[in-house]
Amino acid sequence: MAAPKKTALPASLAGKYKGSFAYNTIKDRLPLILTKVIDTLHRHKNEFFEEHGEKGMEAEKKAIASLSKLRNELQTDKPLIPLTDNLPDTAFWNKYLEYHQNTSDEPPSWFQSPWLYTECYMYRRIHEALARNPPISDFDVFKEEKAHNFFESQQAIITLCTYLQETLKSTEKHDELLKKDFLKLLQVSLWGNKCDLSISAGADSSQKSDPLQSVEELKSFILVDHMEDVWSLLKDRKNPDSQTTRLDIVLDNAGFELVSDLVLADFLLSSKLVTEIHFHGKNMPWYVSDTTLRDFNWTIRQMQSANHKSMSKCGVSWESYVKKGAWVYHSHLFWTLPHEYSSMAQVSPDLYAELQKSNLIIFKGDLNYRKLLGDRKWNFTVPFHQALNHFHPAPLCSLRTLKCDIQVGLKPGQGEQFTKTEPEWMIIGKYGIIQFDAAS
Repeated sequence: MAAPKKTALPASLAGKYKGSFAYNTIKDRLPLILTKVIDTLHRHKNEFFEEHGEKGMEAEKKAIASLSKLRNELQTDKPLIPLTDNLPDTAFWNKYLEYHQNTSDEPPSWFQSPWLYTECYMYRRIHEALARNPPISDFDVFKEEKAHNFFESQQAIITLCTYLQETLKSTEKHDELLKKDFLKLLQVSLWGNKCDLSISAGADSSQKSDPLQSVEELKSFILVDHMEDVWSLLKDRKNPDSQTTRLDIVLDNAGFELVSDLVLADFLLSSKLVTEIHFHGKNMPWYVSDTTLRDFNWTIRQMQSANHKSMSKCGVSWESYVKKGAWVYHSHLFWTLPHEYSSMAQVSPDLYAELQKSNLIIFKGDLNYRKLLGDRKWNFTVPFHQALNHFHPAPLCSLRTLKCDIQVGLKPGQGEQFTKTEPEWMIIGKYGIIQFDAAS
């Protein structure tokens, strides 16, 4: 009997499709981000001089020269070139470039190659520009914007922390009350994903409104709502036998979104819906506002030292969770590679095996969704499970506000209707999804 035919995958999103979101991102948004990075380095030149003398000034000039060259390559659609910094992931990147050179009729370039690849490549080249220029190689060019987002969202953070502290006062809750609080905090974590600095090209995107009040107002904007499935999974595992229930959260943005994720994590742990939480963040500054270990630790310290009682109480609890090992932070290099997640088992089998230990994985944000789906032009009605293309380490859930033109699992006609009435519905962050896959 003949083997079943392997279904061909849809084409990748790419900048070669003029007028597409990918095209506009590469043409307009990425050069703007590079310009801001160059400006940031320039503004810190006195600081580099004070800390490192002439070596610091020289490193700043060289890094700016590399970044200016990179911007020119991008704007003129030059071929992508190998990395030369000899970091632990350099060989992976250069092998990936080689793969694209061998499978394409023309050399990989900014507009012609898959958008997921070229956009990730730009952030990796920013890192290279710093990495090759000690003593400023450890400088995070995006840290000011991330800190700004945190401080500008202060009122929303206070509201959220106050709510959490109130809910934690009553530890023995019946399931209905527990469920109500869980669904509310899950939605806050979803809408926290609106605060994305790579989409706004670094412009202010802090959380100004009351995040709890917004939950009811925004409910009708959730296009795929699998909250009940996520709740059922956690509730069914909650029992007095003290079995381990592990939650993994693949983080997205620092700032308000990270706080909303940590508040959800605190609630789940304190309510004994889970017993341990593993956070996965980036090992280098990434997509402007993505969370690194430095951001994770900085946020907990800021919370601890805040003047507001509920905020500082959260910070103290969070540090104790980390110390006790109930919260664990991982920064595997796979998260900053250009690969889609369906290739994780081959490229990084250790990470895939780690995720298989999870009872539920929450993937936050747009970039994670793009990588889950391979950043391909799927039809709107394709089931989520199918679009994951055999990536099923454990039950998983995507929390994402729509900020790029890719979405699956919609009802027939739903996507087309939106396109007719609101042409930019997929890219403006107005709509969200809580999309679950049971992995069985």
